[in-house]
Amino acid sequence: MAVTQGDTLPDATLIQMGGDGPEPVDLRQRIAGKKVVIFGVPGAFTSTCTAAHVPSFIRTKDQFDEKGIDEILCVAVNDPFVMQAWSESTGAGKAGIAMLADPASEFTKGIDMAFSAPPVGFIDRSKRYAMVVDDGRVVTLHEEEGPGVCDVSGGEALLQTL
Repeated sequence: MAVTQGDTLPDATLIQMGGDGPEPVDLRQRIAGKKVVIFGVPGAFTSTCTAAHVPSFIRTKDQFDEKGIDEILCVAVNDPFVMQAWSESTGAGKAGIAMLADPASEFTKGIDMAFSAPPVGFIDRSKRYAMVVDDGRVVTLHEEEGPGVCDVSGGEALLQTL
């Protein structure tokens, strides 16, 4: 069953690039006691993700900070090397957005946000969504209905819920 408002996020280990290479990120530990935004994208370097979704959170980062959000996390079913390159090319890392890899789709499947589209090479990728999470509990969840759009899951739309 898909995660919904009021649910506690499942345990998951994501991966981010550190100074010495890939580092595991215990999601539960990372978000404990914090109010965070987590947004999921179908893939790094894909058109809507690169041109709309990530930029929407870069534009609104300061406003989220003002509303008491401790961190913004972007999750994609990609490897950490791709996520680092994407972070650098979009400026997300410099803007303070953490780019986290979910290479085996562990977290994505755990919240029932996985989908596959074999004709374009997407296997167990993430649906497009954004959520506000307070100490591991989902406060707000916005999932896009259709592919290739970033309306309800963009930074501006999520910011309006705070």
